[in-house]
Amino acid sequence: MLDLRNITKTYPAADGPVHALDNVSIHVEPGSFTAVCGPSGCGKTTLLLTAGALLAPTAGEVVIDGRDVYALSPEQRAAFRASHIGFVFQQFHLISYLSVRDNIMAAALATDDPEAGQRADALIEELGLTDRAAHRPGELSTGQRQRTAMARALLNRPKLLLADEPTGNLDRDNAAIVLDHLAAFAAAGGAVLLVTHDPTAARRAHQFVHLDTGRLVPAEPTAAGA
Repeated sequence: MLDLRNITKTYPAADGPVHALDNVSIHVEPGSFTAVCGPSGCGKTTLLLTAGALLAPTAGEVVIDGRDVYALSPEQRAAFRASHIGFVFQQFHLISYLSVRDNIMAAALATDDPEAGQRADALIEELGLTDRAAHRPGELSTGQRQRTAMARALLNRPKLLLADEPTGNLDRDNAAIVLDHLAAFAAAGGAVLLVTHDPTAARRAHQFVHLDTGRLVPAEPTAAGA
């Protein structure tokens, strides 16, 4: 489902180029849950944005469902991203003036899917947001905001979920809800790539790798964030 092939990402700097990612390769199969751990500044978010067709690598290929996403035009890439990839971020990125339901439905703007409303209502019920469907993000708890973001990520029935520290702002119970949904998505045949510094979150994954100064090395989940 996701192949990161020899990915390098370099940023210019006054004292020489910074290698955020250095020849990183990851293969994520359908039905699998992969966690990438490492300290702040090690390249985790750069990796996720590159995998999500949002940040072109300096070198290497990103292949999702058999397509080299950076060989597509920007318009083609945006359409592919909307139909194939769901994103869950630590900071939620909800639209402050929209209701929970409208925030979820925003994911369907690029697809014009007539069944999106029914799926949004089903996800609202599944994620325990029925009594908050008309509320705006400022009226929600932190856990409710992340569940709204999870529903938005799932709305277009993506094949790949990319999660950037999705439990970082959550208490234990709400973190477990988010991780349960990521695991269920993988169990249903989807692919999950999670970046986290939380060992508890990492232990939910089938495959675990550690990112250190832009390089990917095998590690045990207990080393997460070390």
